[in-house]
Amino acid sequence: MAKTAIFDNAARFAALGGAIAHYRKRKGLSQDRLAELVGISRQHMGAVEAPHMNRGISLDLLFNIAAVLEIEPYLLLKFRPEER
Repeated sequence: MAKTAIFDNAARFAALGGAIAHYRKRKGLSQDRLAELVGISRQHMGAVEAPHMNRGISLDLLFNIAAVLEIEPYLLLKFRPEER
């Protein structure tokens, strides 16, 4: 019988949300404006950026956010706070 893997990506979701917030602020955008530009609600954007919400996002949304922020999507995934 095969074991079922248990994945905990909470830290990765928190880091992704932090990266989005970092690049959003660097671009001079509010959560409201970024949400509007990518076609989601401000509440959804707030949940994505919140460090303890563990809100996964689709690749489509990741790509759209990166496009609006004018960065390559991989930067959102490899971001570390010390890279500020």
